[in-house]
Amino acid sequence: MNAGPGAWAFEEHAERLSQALWLPISTEPAEYCYLLGWEGVEPPDGSRLFIPWEAIRVAADKRRVAEAFLQAQVTAPVTHLLETPEAVRAVLTDEPSREWVLKWPTGCGAGGHRRLTANQPVSEEWPRPYVLQEFIRMERPEVYRLYAAAGETFGWNARRYPPGVQASPWVAHARGARYEVEGTAPPEAEAVARQALAAAGLLDSFGCVDLLPAPDGRWLALEVGTDGVFNHIDRDVGDPALAEELDRRVAEAFWSGIDGAPWRPGPWRPWLPGS
Repeated sequence: MNAGPGAWAFEEHAERLSQALWLPISTEPAEYCYLLGWEGVEPPDGSRLFIPWEAIRVAADKRRVAEAFLQAQVTAPVTHLLETPEAVRAVLTDEPSREWVLKWPTGCGAGGHRRLTANQPVSEEWPRPYVLQEFIRMERPEVYRLYAAAGETFGWNARRYPPGVQASPWVAHARGARYEVEGTAPPEAEAVARQALAAAGLLDSFGCVDLLPAPDGRWLALEVGTDGVFNHIDRDVGDPALAEELDRRVAEAFWSGIDGAPWRPGPWRPWLPGS
């Protein structure tokens, strides 16, 4: 389903999903649907969503992600949710051994994030609560990602800046970083990823989690992502086999609760409309 004023942002992704899931694109709610664009503040009435509505909302807001991680005790960088500039400055003053970043709560690609020190002003206009998170310094900036569909994790890869591209501490695809397939996820990273996805309500449908290796050897969950309403998971992963695996696993997960996936009795393959 792709409807509402934001539907244009999902058009290309909707076409891909239509072929992967063997479903036409619709602007009307169905009994069971994969939700992309939607204008309401509540989920479509009477529809069962493949990716839960609340999980979509959590993934779109770093304040909600931080709350979910803190409640579930997910291994993550030290994070504070604070209501006033004075509270932010108090943390910066009391914990000077750490570096800190103030996260813009609804941005993508690290848009709006600010590095902060104790003598820098804190905007009164920033959305509350403030998400103040420890900045993990890395000699070569990189972020690792693991995906999950129907409770199974897969697709361990990393985002890095290729040679010739100016690196940024914010390792975002939109800033020039590119994905590199890394093989099998370390067991410790997979455990943290599953914990993070479960906390956000995404483990049993479809989502991804970004992680960092900490200097002490732990793996830290940064945030989660999913498809729908506010954003979608990047499929431009630099590896055709992984991109196809993403399509296949999402399709199999979507149809797992329904008799008769439309590509059967053969193995999954993309649907070409009109064929």
